[in-house]
Amino acid sequence: MLINGPRGTKDILPDTVAQWLYLEERIRDICRCYGYREIRTPIFEHTELFLRGIGETTDVVEKEMYTFPDRGGRSLTLRPENTASAVRSYLQNKLYAAESIVKLFYMGSMFRYDRPQAGRYREFHQFGVEALGEINPSVDVEIILLAIEFLRSLGLEALVLHLNSVGCPKCRPAYREKLQAFFRPEMAELCTDCQSRFARNPLRILDCKNEHCHALSQGAPRITDCLCDECKAHFDKVQSYLKELDVPFELDSNLVRGLDYYTKTAFEVQYTPLGAQSAVAGGGRYDGLVEEIGGDATPGIGFAIGLERVLLALEKQELLPEIEEYVDVFFVALGEAAEKTSFKLMQKVRAAGLAAAMDFAGRSLKAQMKQANKKKSRFVAILGEDEVKDTSITLKNMKTSEQKKIVFEELIPMLSVGVKN
Repeated sequence: MLINGPRGTKDILPDTVAQWLYLEERIRDICRCYGYREIRTPIFEHTELFLRGIGETTDVVEKEMYTFPDRGGRSLTLRPENTASAVRSYLQNKLYAAESIVKLFYMGSMFRYDRPQAGRYREFHQFGVEALGEINPSVDVEIILLAIEFLRSLGLEALVLHLNSVGCPKCRPAYREKLQAFFRPEMAELCTDCQSRFARNPLRILDCKNEHCHALSQGAPRITDCLCDECKAHFDKVQSYLKELDVPFELDSNLVRGLDYYTKTAFEVQYTPLGAQSAVAGGGRYDGLVEEIGGDATPGIGFAIGLERVLLALEKQELLPEIEEYVDVFFVALGEAAEKTSFKLMQKVRAAGLAAAMDFAGRSLKAQMKQANKKKSRFVAILGEDEVKDTSITLKNMKTSEQKKIVFEELIPMLSVGVKN
């Protein structure tokens, strides 16, 4: 019986790996321009990190984490997101000692037990950035611009920036009371999860994916009406910077993001052609997360972008580049002696930095030439018994159909010149 991959996972096959490499190259280019350096954290962490960092009332912690005991009885979790891991590494490795603001970016697999759908898997890949150590609202804007510019660099233009402030521990209690007063008459109508959230964290009701709960949330009090002076001034400056840079945005009072660590600025970038699942990037400020994980009070802000969702958008808009794969030279060997000689020559060609291949099945000349065409070979090197005896080779240019007989020593120099032209 065939064993298939687990539901919600997807093989990245050789013919699509080039698309991923294209994205990764764009990510590294833009992060270099903005001064963000790559970090790679473990795929699993102690479960406590996510309980404390993400928040126990979130869907991620309550429903979606892959958690298991190791052989020593310790509870471990496959990372459902990477901000908590990056902050843990920031503290554990004392990255804060080197500079006042630490700028990090990452790419990698995340894991959530969610309902698989287009562009959403149980193992998915994220690109994200984190800036730790600076409270200035201009850093918020830099983070937002990085996300937008990355998406635009791929050709995605119909982007809409949604913006909100989710306040801080000083102004949230008043907002919490207003929310509870708003939802109390509707308690019986809320889903079971939201009834539980009502007392523990009513902000999570605004983030509920249940359509009826979403409808009941219409007209809910806006947190921006309850902001303390510090949060209001911060949010005003973020908007001022964006206007100064002619970056359009929409204020969205229901945007609270799905993780409890957010404070002040919260944002989401939506790509409208994707329809209902249009969010391609999201993030915000998390000034209490470092302290929650065990460090000193340290401001931070970041975002994450789901790469599967980006690839889906690029595919729908026919924006994926045509990435041609080819072989510089394909060796066609006729006979056992020619096969051995071709193999030796092929290794010398590879050692010179050129891509080379050959047929290992001993097929006919016609079949081998067909295979060379299939591999989009630029040149074909043909050897038979006569060529082996006089140490020569027939080199054919597959683009011009020109061919000439050369000695072995001329092969690499001619190929080196030929592939550049």
